[in-house]
Amino acid sequence: MRPSLLDPLFAPITALDGVGPKVAGLIEKVVATDISDRGARVGDLLFVLPHSVIDRRNRPGIAYAAEGAIVTLELRVDRHQPPPRGNRSVPYRVYAHDDTGEIALTFFHAHAEWLAKALPEGEQVVVSGRMEWFNGRPSMVHPDHIARAGDAEGLPLVEPVYPLTAGLSVKVLRRAVGQGLSRLPQLPEWLDADIARRQSFPTFHDALDRIHHPADPIDLSPDSVAWRRLAYDEFLAGQLSLALVRNRVRRLSGRPLSGDGSIVERVRAALPYRLTGSQETAIAEIHADLAEPERMIRLLQGDVGSGKTVVALLAMARAVEAGGQAALMAPTEILARQHLASLAPLAERAGIRIAILTGREKGRERTDTLKGLADGSIDIVVGTHALFQEPVVYHDLVLAIVDEQHRFGVHQRLAITAKGDAPDMLVMTATPIPRTLVLTAFGDMDVSRLTEKPAGRLPIRTVTLPLERLDELIVRMRDAIRDGQKVYWICPLVEESDEIELMSAEDRFAMLKPAFGGNVGLVHGRMKGAEKDEAMRVFKDGETRILVATTVIEVGVDVPDATIIVIEHAERFGLAQLHQLRGRVGRGSKPSTCVLLYKSPLGQTAKRRLSVMRETENGFVISEEDLKLRGEGELLGTRQSGTPGFQVARIEHHADLLETARDDARQFLAEDPELQSERGAALRLLLYLFGRDEAVRLLRAG
Repeated sequence: MRPSLLDPLFAPITALDGVGPKVAGLIEKVVATDISDRGARVGDLLFVLPHSVIDRRNRPGIAYAAEGAIVTLELRVDRHQPPPRGNRSVPYRVYAHDDTGEIALTFFHAHAEWLAKALPEGEQVVVSGRMEWFNGRPSMVHPDHIARAGDAEGLPLVEPVYPLTAGLSVKVLRRAVGQGLSRLPQLPEWLDADIARRQSFPTFHDALDRIHHPADPIDLSPDSVAWRRLAYDEFLAGQLSLALVRNRVRRLSGRPLSGDGSIVERVRAALPYRLTGSQETAIAEIHADLAEPERMIRLLQGDVGSGKTVVALLAMARAVEAGGQAALMAPTEILARQHLASLAPLAERAGIRIAILTGREKGRERTDTLKGLADGSIDIVVGTHALFQEPVVYHDLVLAIVDEQHRFGVHQRLAITAKGDAPDMLVMTATPIPRTLVLTAFGDMDVSRLTEKPAGRLPIRTVTLPLERLDELIVRMRDAIRDGQKVYWICPLVEESDEIELMSAEDRFAMLKPAFGGNVGLVHGRMKGAEKDEAMRVFKDGETRILVATTVIEVGVDVPDATIIVIEHAERFGLAQLHQLRGRVGRGSKPSTCVLLYKSPLGQTAKRRLSVMRETENGFVISEEDLKLRGEGELLGTRQSGTPGFQVARIEHHADLLETARDDARQFLAEDPELQSERGAALRLLLYLFGRDEAVRLLRAG
């Protein structure tokens, strides 16, 4: 049950004065969190934070007020000049002066009576608004604030500016936020006292108050102690919920997996190359985890072509050695088959029985595989999510490996937990994720990183080329194909529309066909699985030499003799995706090239992206750059469960707080796993405040 202390914050915003259904709908558009399933609550308003301030402390005098500046002026009112009777298009002007000059205060469609009261002739007044100069004459149109000199104390000198949407006035939003703040109950402190002291954090209440009622523009800087306090609270809620998931997943009976090393050694002996240092480190970390009685939950990050599959095989070999089964799940059928093709020869030489299970296996073949998994005669199964969704029964599943699922959220990790006797889990990704985002999306996991390329991998030359020089490119492709090379030609998703995506790939295919004849193939997301596999097969076997594709081929497709990749409209892609696509070439012994075709003129961000691609091949460097250019929300794909979309925290300003929050959460849960202590009870309130109700439910689930 949610503590009743928080009830005022969980009321719908329509409970506030002046907020009916229409206004509520507008306010929901500026709320920073995803509320599509529930509608906005009063508590959401606390985190609708101002993005800047209007500083009305600037009092330069009329003559020294700059064009466009917001100023506050102390004036004596001289005279009123109403518009001619019956002509509402002429504005109402009030002339006033100070020691430095005269100004016209201008009002359109004004109420004369109201102005006569607000600005009486001969009186001292204070007005605040934006200065405008026409032909050397100063004017202020519709001042934001007008007060008699004696009442000027009440003027807001520093005013917060909130995010707005069409139809929502600043007055209405500010009033709603004010009511939300007034309903905030006195909450107990959930921060660790040492951390609060070291960081000079104010209380939660004071931090909100400072940001919504800033005394100085500095209060609204993301680097201010008030903002950092709220960012830390949000990180702590996130890390606490991930740590609760981790505890829950690990608590389900893991078991030590150790063997005599014989199968692992046979796999090593079958490898035609030596492993890199970081592969050896990752394998040692994984084997150490497997030997522990707690469950392994580890993320293996490795750039395109850094050799994650071999690390996975050696982990699965250890599981088999310990008498259990292992499953490797890939996101697509193409990838699952490719994994099988690269793993099967090594597995067979080591005496491991391996099979595949996707939606395409039917009849006898499927029945045999299911039987083999149930009776234990199959050691390793490779497949798509069919492995965990369908009524697949395992004899003894001890290790689940999930490949290339950086969108594989916390909930899915819990679902796999249900298969087998709580198998150990390894999640692999070739999408280099910046360190800070690994903590926010995978904070419940330990992390291994593959940072080197396997021996013999050649660097990929990256060039940028404007679309106007397409003819030159086609001439160079002719030479390359004559020389026996293969080419990927990638077309973008031009818009969020399958029709257009299809058109662009098909149009390019139609354009290249006359020039290259039967050498051109086509693959895109609208094709059936079997058609896609066939298009890939003829390209792999060399029957076609150019493969026109959409980003279907982004992940994991392996054609070692493809040496050129052309990415059309490269300016439309994010850095991480460009890097993924580039990794399709450079997998063989010949030098490879990536051509980034762009349409001029390029914007600043696109320019920076393309130059980063030319400068480096290091996926981790690229991911950090991508974070700077795009922000955290987009980087992990959609803002779904298990990916960060922060209300308050800004990764680029607050990354230093993340690790502190993670360590604090883990350490606290080690002492109080059920949040029963005084601080534990306060932390439960924090989880509710930041919408981490699932984590509280995990506590109840035992």
